[in-house]
Amino acid sequence: MFIDKAKITVISGKGGNGCVSFRREPFVPDGGPDGGDGGRGGSVIFEADENFHTLMDFHYRVKYQAENGEDGMRRKKYGKSGKDLVLKVPPGTMVFDQETGHLIKDLKAHGDRCTAAKGGKGGKGNVHFKNSVRQAPNFAEAGGKAISRTVILELKMIADVGLMGFPNVGKSTLLAAVTGARPKIANYHFTTLTPNLGVVQMYDDSFIMADIPGIIEGAHEGQGLGLDFLRHIERTKMLVHVVDVSGAEGRDFIEDFEKINAEIREYSPKLAQRPQIVAANKIDNILYPEKYEEFLAYVKEKGYEVYPISAAGRQGLEELLNAVMKKVTELRELPEEDDYIYFDMDAADEDPDYREIRITKDNDVYVLSGGQLEKIFDSTNFNDMESLRYLYRYIEEKGAMDRLREMGIQDEDIVRIKNFEFEYYE
Repeated sequence: MFIDKAKITVISGKGGNGCVSFRREPFVPDGGPDGGDGGRGGSVIFEADENFHTLMDFHYRVKYQAENGEDGMRRKKYGKSGKDLVLKVPPGTMVFDQETGHLIKDLKAHGDRCTAAKGGKGGKGNVHFKNSVRQAPNFAEAGGKAISRTVILELKMIADVGLMGFPNVGKSTLLAAVTGARPKIANYHFTTLTPNLGVVQMYDDSFIMADIPGIIEGAHEGQGLGLDFLRHIERTKMLVHVVDVSGAEGRDFIEDFEKINAEIREYSPKLAQRPQIVAANKIDNILYPEKYEEFLAYVKEKGYEVYPISAAGRQGLEELLNAVMKKVTELRELPEEDDYIYFDMDAADEDPDYREIRITKDNDVYVLSGGQLEKIFDSTNFNDMESLRYLYRYIEEKGAMDRLREMGIQDEDIVRIKNFEFEYYE
């Protein structure tokens, strides 16, 4: 099964908590803190691998999570970092953030990588909180939170040349004739249901050609195989428009030619500006010579190069391929255009108000929130007065107590931090 689009959720690993521990050695009655740091949580990473050709694996499993970091240990031992989760995708896969629609990374070549969800940092052990006043800190830092992100994976094949045209015009036959590819070939519409790639070898050079399933009128709106496969010619440097000029199906060549180009323009005006060469196919079986000549004159007048061929009879292929190779060589020297909006991973994972304390009211309850506040709160040992003072001092230094008084807080009013509620006393 060929799957070229998938939506999945990736979750990084949580950072391990710092350890609260004190030295226990013979003849050392008051050993100092020796709690180690927690390990870093694993990240979720996408990697392009040329051994993969479809996104089928992501069609059946939609949630992926990296390992959590281990908690720190006594004797200043660090917790083990969580393993990164590396997800292999085919080259040509684009990774989008679903919420913003922005591009995280375009994994074009084998080995390209991107981090979709960064692992949480490990928390510091209590050894880091010792100072001249606080000799025996009975608290440590909580590990960084895991990050959950929904991403859209979209595969767009990497090819230099895209074959386009109505169903059954001979695109697959042409691909098979000029490459080692073996697409399914039969004399009925929509024989090709998935894109096929082949390498055209020309002397000491080569280019990749893609055979895209036939386009019909309304394809840009999803008719036929429509949008499912139009995306696969977006990366191509040029297009070869294959037209059946035999007249065997009773179609109008000029009308077919214009309809396909109109669909391309509707789907992507940028794609419609790609260089295009016309391959007039099935010349060994022309039923209406006058219509064929009229078509040639019309297309040439439009400024297109036209090459009469018979893909099945292998006529005119050398002239067509020489023209395509020449154009591809010229286009390779031009810089690639990129008009995507890129996703700022660091900005997305960072809370701009991380160090600020926000105060809101939920009926009669005063609610305190903030990234750093919640991390310190998670690190608080409520059975240790020194740890509670550390939390209170942070809230005081950030001006939250003054703001609560300005808001009219009274003794015995309720203050909530996360899911915990406390009574306020002056």
